[in-house]
Amino acid sequence: MIGSYIHSTLSQVAVYWGNPVKDGYGKFTYDPPVEIPCRWEGKQQVLKMGDAKGDFFEYIGMVYVDRDLVVDGCLYLGRLSDLSAEAMVDPHLHENVYPIKQFEKVPAMRSTTEFLRKAYLTLWQYR
Repeated sequence: MIGSYIHSTLSQVAVYWGNPVKDGYGKFTYDPPVEIPCRWEGKQQVLKMGDAKGDFFEYIGMVYVDRDLVVDGCLYLGRLSDLSAEAMVDPHLHENVYPIKQFEKVPAMRSTTEFLRKAYLTLWQYR
């Protein structure tokens, strides 16, 4: 029941590029993008997050999703059909694609099997 409630709130669609691999030139390559259900909350805020270095970062959005995502993956609010063939291969080419800076997964209230998953997005450090 909790899981169905969480999933019912994910009424938007995002495109996700996962499995980031460093390309040796300061960027990443990714698996082919997929559409996922989400709830996208755009807000700008400076947070001290527990990233690998304990650095401060400014996030520009928080996205609730139905699956685990990885840091350095990318998200775009919209559908695959909205993207050019080039942007599908290289998400850096689209101005509204954002990298995932932090990902959190916490158990839903009174559940050990259902989770609330959210990704914090930031701006590109390079283009």
